[in-house]
Amino acid sequence: MRTSLRGLAAASGGRASPTAIGRLLRANGLGRRGHRKRLTRKTHADRDAQFRYIARQRRAFVGDHKPRIGINAKKRERVGNFKNPGRRWCRQATDVSAHDFPTDAVAQTVPCGVYDPELDRGHVCVETPGNTADLAADAVRDWWRQKGERRYRDASAPLIEADGGGSNGSRSRVFKKRLQEFADETGLAVTVCHYPPGASKRNPIEHRLFSQISATRAGIVLSTVAVLVGRIRRTTTTTGLKVTARVMDKVYPTGRKVSVAEFEAIELTRPETCPQGNCTKLSVL
Repeated sequence: MRTSLRGLAAASGGRASPTAIGRLLRANGLGRRGHRKRLTRKTHADRDAQFRYIARQRRAFVGDHKPRIGINAKKRERVGNFKNPGRRWCRQATDVSAHDFPTDAVAQTVPCGVYDPELDRGHVCVETPGNTADLAADAVRDWWRQKGERRYRDASAPLIEADGGGSNGSRSRVFKKRLQEFADETGLAVTVCHYPPGASKRNPIEHRLFSQISATRAGIVLSTVAVLVGRIRRTTTTTGLKVTARVMDKVYPTGRKVSVAEFEAIELTRPETCPQGNCTKLSVL
């Protein structure tokens, strides 16, 4: 049965009008209400301990003038003449495709970002078309080559804050192996802290980089990859945020596996606090 006032009036056989029914419902504390996202699954036993550990690591690394970065990848983005949420000042609305068919897309892109909270600087690598652990590791590597190596000349150990799942999740063997290769290449001891499940919004990259990128491109038709990258580079804030971006010119295969022997060869050091969510990759140079 329809729960609209007209539907209730029709169900009453015409004994009450929609206006009268609405008045009676409101008088009894009823109203038109939607859903509220308030229910959560069972909290992980080490959730608070992990947050406290991340806070201690932050203070330690910042106090020693070591780099601290957040890393994450956004959802796949269709590039083409499609509607983009948001509005902008213009004389008339821009005409876009009536349907968002995947076959009409110029490209499928995945932006993977690295954010330095202390310097308020972001670096985004755009890849087509898949979100893989190799992309996440290459984003860290590209950030270090382009920015980090010059800004932190004397640094010996960066701290990476990442989500608990996804391409840079705590269970990804490929991500760990690639970070080990990065550590061997640079001579750094890479420390990684993963946020507990459902807490990815606590990562500074979400509300200090990606939210600003979304605001900058709101209402803009992302017709080409160049337009997408250009909007990312134009992202700024009154507090001084600056963002660099580049398109990765390589294809990342999906479904790549790391054998048991390869995983055991990774120089992992795990702390006593939440060992599955924290680790350090040691350089073997």
